[in-house]
Amino acid sequence: MSGLTQDTIVGFLADIFERRGGEEYLGEPVTMAEHMLQGARLAEQAGESDVVITAALLHDIGHFTSEFGMFSMADTKDRYHEEAGASVLSGFFPSVVTDCVRYHVAAKRYLCAVDPDYYGKLSDASVHSLNLQGGPMSRGEIEEFERSPNLADIVKVRHYDDAGKLPDMKTRGFSYYAPMLQRVVDAHCAQMQPADG
Repeated sequence: MSGLTQDTIVGFLADIFERRGGEEYLGEPVTMAEHMLQGARLAEQAGESDVVITAALLHDIGHFTSEFGMFSMADTKDRYHEEAGASVLSGFFPSVVTDCVRYHVAAKRYLCAVDPDYYGKLSDASVHSLNLQGGPMSRGEIEEFERSPNLADIVKVRHYDDAGKLPDMKTRGFSYYAPMLQRVVDAHCAQMQPADG
């Protein structure tokens, strides 16, 4: 998404939520916006950092920005929304956020491989997408995934993703989180500025 800046990225994301947040979420009983806002709310209630709350809020943003379009239960191949989302956010958000977005699908495959109880808790839509995404990880994939420096936060965001599918959960709107997102963006961009001298 060329043309985005530190000062416009949050407004861009707010506009996406406003225009497209009412779309169906993958056969679940919530809209896309409800799903992502529930993830953020659950992370906030758990006392997570602003960065993890941001990641929970934005983990599925690629469903709105991907040229591959929306996932549906009729799909027979994966649409890689996680990579599309991470690409839009990179440059503005810290690696914890972009890794949680980029690897939240991989985290599902990981948890299915390492946690015997996890698979049984997945919704029908999540099981369907898991099959398109390659199923549980192999031993080699597990070992590689566990080398991620942000593994703990990626897994946390995956759990908030799985939990954020409640048809009548009360959440705050995107505008409530916008100042926090801007703080996260500003802090990251300040760190990325070359030092004077």
